[in-house]
Amino acid sequence: MTRFGTPKLASYSALSGAGLLTALVFARPELVALTAPFLLALAAGLALATPPRLSVSVELDSERALEGDQVGARIVVESAAPIDRLDLYLRLPAGIDVEEGRNPVGLHLRAGERRELELQLRAARWGGHVLGPTYARVHDPLGLLVWESKAETRREIRVYPREDVLRRVLQPRDTQVFTGNEVARTKGEGIEFADIRLWAAGDPLKRVNWRASARRGDLWVNESHPERNTDVILFVDSFAEARHGEEGTLDLAVRATATLADAYVGRRDRVGLIAFGGILRWLVPGMGLVHLYRIVDALLDTQIVLSYYWKEIDVIPPRTLPPNALVIGLSPLLDPRSVGALLDLRARGYDLAVVDVSPVPFAPRPSSGIDAVAYDIWTLRRDALRHRLQSAGVAVAEWRDDKPLQAIMEEVREFRRYARHARV
Repeated sequence: MTRFGTPKLASYSALSGAGLLTALVFARPELVALTAPFLLALAAGLALATPPRLSVSVELDSERALEGDQVGARIVVESAAPIDRLDLYLRLPAGIDVEEGRNPVGLHLRAGERRELELQLRAARWGGHVLGPTYARVHDPLGLLVWESKAETRREIRVYPREDVLRRVLQPRDTQVFTGNEVARTKGEGIEFADIRLWAAGDPLKRVNWRASARRGDLWVNESHPERNTDVILFVDSFAEARHGEEGTLDLAVRATATLADAYVGRRDRVGLIAFGGILRWLVPGMGLVHLYRIVDALLDTQIVLSYYWKEIDVIPPRTLPPNALVIGLSPLLDPRSVGALLDLRARGYDLAVVDVSPVPFAPRPSSGIDAVAYDIWTLRRDALRHRLQSAGVAVAEWRDDKPLQAIMEEVREFRRYARHARV
């Protein structure tokens, strides 16, 4: 611990020194009596002041939480020597708020006493948050000296984005070879009726359509569509965002990505992730609950990092973008590099859908003047950009925070249902 002198120590020392010097210069010993109380206080304070022996730790009830949940925390402090006054402060990152308890807090400790200070923290925003360090300040009984220390009590809490409920998700054009919940267009072993055909050697008896056979006089068998899984790639644009207050387009995109990942993993589809921005991250498509946690953990590290490096889609490993995969892009369409990457994916033949996480609600329109004209031109350019994507055969829907994600998914579904496939 580092020791400091307080202003009280400096003033007492100055008064004592001034009194002794004055008595010496003017040969007035009675002036020493005036400074005697200050001298005694200095002597007593310095004699009683002993370096504290303090241990501080932080405990959490849970290291994982959802947005809006409360997490219990405890600051455990123990002292081998008596402490007249101790000030403690646990540094909390942005996104973690104190709901109950005091931080900072002052307390008194006896020798060998162990104290647990309870805090109720609220996880206000998704992300990986580190609590700490803890700062401690110890005062001596007379307030002349102060010891300060910083305890490296860094505890991490991972706050996951709260997910919406999706009744339906986008259906890819093509399926894969593994069993899943998506009805394939091809014919094979399954339960979804496709067509009937004449019986051939090797067909099982259970597939014979007896009604059709009785009407036509020959044996006819049922053909079915197999249930297969699909590959879904979630493309998150982290080059730029629009932000107002505590909310921004990146927050909406991360929550929507977590919702889509949970929905597709629940259908036994393979889901991959591409965080395309200043820091490029990707996850190879996978299945199961463990892979879902990998995706969400990767989302927690997504942030806006300023970068002028032009990154093309070629830097992504081929295994991350398997053939016949459905790519769902979540982007505010603010950076031309992300727009170029999406158009490149469409030109390569990928089944692409884009959710335009609109920055318009986060940038209020100026009341008048040239700023208002520039704002209107910017919104018109955004409309033109969406039209360019739609002309390339990309289903695009503008998402504002006042609409549920399910409504945006239905807009994309309708476009994919009726629009013609085009090339860039």
